Amino acid sequence: TLRKPISQSSMADWASKNLNMHTQGIFRRRISISNMLSWNGGSIKKPMLITSNRTIKKEACEMFKLVQSYMGDRQTRMDRNHVALVTVTKCWSMQGLRDELYIQLIRQTTDNTCYRSLAWGWELMAISLAFFSPSPKFQSYLEGYIYRHLDSDVNIAQRIKELVDLKNKKNSKSRKKRKQNTEDEGLPISTYAKYCYRKLQKVAVTGGKKGLRKPTVEEITHARNAILTPSLFGSSLEEIMLRQQDMYPGNKLPWVQTQLSQQVLALGGEQTEGIFRIPGDIDEVNALKLQVDQWRIPSGLSDPNIPASLLKLWYRELEEPVIPQQFYKECISNYENPDAAVAVVQLLPELNRLVLCYLIHFLQIFAQPSNVGRTKMDVNNLAMVMAPNCLRCQSDDPRIIFENTRKEMSFLRMLIVHLDTSFIKGLV
Repeated sequence: TLRKPISQSSMADWASKNLNMHTQGIFRRRISISNMLSWNGGSIKKPMLITSNRTIKKEACEMFKLVQSYMGDRQTRMDRNHVALVTVTKCWSMQGLRDELYIQLIRQTTDNTCYRSLAWGWELMAISLAFFSPSPKFQSYLEGYIYRHLDSDVNIAQRIKELVDLKNKKNSKSRKKRKQNTEDEGLPISTYAKYCYRKLQKVAVTGGKKGLRKPTVEEITHARNAILTPSLFGSSLEEIMLRQQDMYPGNKLPWVQTQLSQQVLALGGEQTEGIFRIPGDIDEVNALKLQVDQWRIPSGLSDPNIPASLLKLWYRELEEPVIPQQFYKECISNYENPDAAVAVVQLLPELNRLVLCYLIHFLQIFAQPSNVGRTKMDVNNLAMVMAPNCLRCQSDDPRIIFENTRKEMSFLRMLIVHLDTSFIKGLV
C-alpha cells in the first residue's frame, strides 16, 4: 500500500523556500517557480537549490549539462553509460549534489515535449536511486513528484500534445521535427515512476551504495536493467521464485538463498570465528551481489564472511520479511514457549515456511557444540544477528523497539533449538 504523499500546495511551499530563484533578461527579472521547474534547453548559471557551498555551485551547473547529455538534449562525445557514470559518481562522492540532481531531473521531466528525452530523464532518476537517496528534507518532495506519475501516461501524452500545438502555432517551421519528437519510444513513464517509487522507499532506509569503491559501468548497467528485470535483492519471495522459474523450474527454494548458504559452508564458515557477526569487506560484498544478481557464483571466493554478509543482506532486503508482518505479534507473544513458536511456523504461507525452515536448518549447523567452539557464535549469538533479518518491528517508539528486539531474538532462539528441520536435507 502506498502512503499518501505531501500535497501539491506543500510541494509548492517547499519549492518557494528552497529553490534558488533564477533571473533572465537585461532587467534580471525573476523566473517564476513553474518556469524554474519546467524543461530547459539551455544551460543554467547557478544551482537550482539554495546553497552556500562554492564547489556545489560550480558542480551543479556542470551536472545540468550531463543531465541534458544523458537525456539527448545536448550533444556529447561520451556514450550514455559513461555520462550516467560521471553523474552518479559526482553525487555519490559529494552528498551536497544529490538533491540538486533530483531537482534537475524533476525540472527536465516536466513539460518535456520529447518523449524519448522524458523517458531517459526518468531512467537516470531510477539509476541514481540505486546509488544514493535524497536528503530527508527533500525526500517527501521527490516522493510527491514520483507519486503523481504512477498513472500519468494519458495525461503526459495529452500534455505533450498541448505543448507541441502551442509551439507549432508560434513556429510553424518546427512542426515536422516536433511531431517526430512526440512519437512514443520505450517504456511508459508510469513504469519508471512505479520502479522509482519502490526504490525511493528502500534507499531512504538502506542509504544506497556503501563502501569505498566508486560506482562502475557494470553497476550502472545493472541499475538500468533492474527497471524491467527485478533484482534478486529487495524483491518479494514470490517475484524471486517467478524469475527463477525458467532457469531452475524444479527448485522449491530461492536459488540465491541456497547458493549463498552453500558457499558459506564450502568456504569453511562453520569453522570461522565470528561468522555472521564480523562483516565481509563491503566492496567485495557489493561485487558478489552484482554477480549473484546475474545468476553467477564466482570461483575465486576465499573469505566465508563475504557470502555470509550478502546472505544476511538478502534476508534483510526482502520486500516482505521471511516471517510476514501479520505473524509478528504472534511471534513476540510466544518468545518463551517452544511449542507455540514452532506452531507459528506451521501457519506461515508454504513458500515462507520453506525459506524459514531452510534458514533455521542452516543455523542449526552452526549451533552444534563442535562448531561453536571454533566460531564463538552460540545459539544466542546466532539468534541475535539473524533475528533482525527475519522479523521487522513496525513501531517508531524506541522503547517498544528495544523491548521487542529481545523478544525477536528469543523467538528465533526457540526455533533454532526446537524446530525439526530434518525434511530440508532433500529439498533444494
